[in-house]
Amino acid sequence: MDEAAHVSRFHDAYIWLNDPLNWQGRQGVPYLTWEHLYISVLAVMLAAVFAVPLGLFLGHTGRGGGISVLVTNVSRTIPTLALLTVFAATTIGFGNRATIIALAVFAAPPLLTNTYVGMRGVDADIVEAARGMGMSERSVLLRVELPLAVPLIAAGVRTAAVQVVATATLAALVGGGGLGTIINTGFGQQDQGQIIAGGILVAALALIVEAVLGFVQRLVTPGRSWKGRHDTGVRSTEAADAVTVS
Repeated sequence: MDEAAHVSRFHDAYIWLNDPLNWQGRQGVPYLTWEHLYISVLAVMLAAVFAVPLGLFLGHTGRGGGISVLVTNVSRTIPTLALLTVFAATTIGFGNRATIIALAVFAAPPLLTNTYVGMRGVDADIVEAARGMGMSERSVLLRVELPLAVPLIAAGVRTAAVQVVATATLAALVGGGGLGTIINTGFGQQDQGQIIAGGILVAALALIVEAVLGFVQRLVTPGRSWKGRHDTGVRSTEAADAVTVS
């Protein structure tokens, strides 16, 4: 009976996904998907505005490694749903704004950590060579360290974005939009097929975002060809060339 019930629920989800009425209007899948992406992109961008510059500064100066770890650990211990509820019930109010701010807090730790680690992972000899040639600290940061740290920063953006897309379903709990609306409505109507359909849509969107950003990360990673082979020494050579040109 249990196996038959599970099969029946997935069949109901299949029927829901193939119903043309569920793909139309402001409550349809296309519009809710766009809204879900809108919430997620703004949350990641807001987190990046604060986390990436802080990570660049700490990584460049070599100070504040403990602060980075502390901020990351503290942020990860805060339940996103609790934070979302607090924002919605106080000054921010219900809707997408509370969700975006709560998700930005959620997205900040991987962005901060990866930016800091990427900056600290730049070859110290290359940095010293750049300084020895008279480059200012600003130039060293922007023209030497940052280009070499981009792959790890991109990995942080990828991690944060996938986590945010998966968590943005919580927006529906505080009057926001996105694909979580489908799941929330399904719970309200005790429609297990709709709940499963919403979960499938969110999972599919997260996988698509993962694939797209993974491709972007591959493009910005030095030493990788289109076939994914590693070209040893390319990263150091490019950095050295950048210093020489500067």
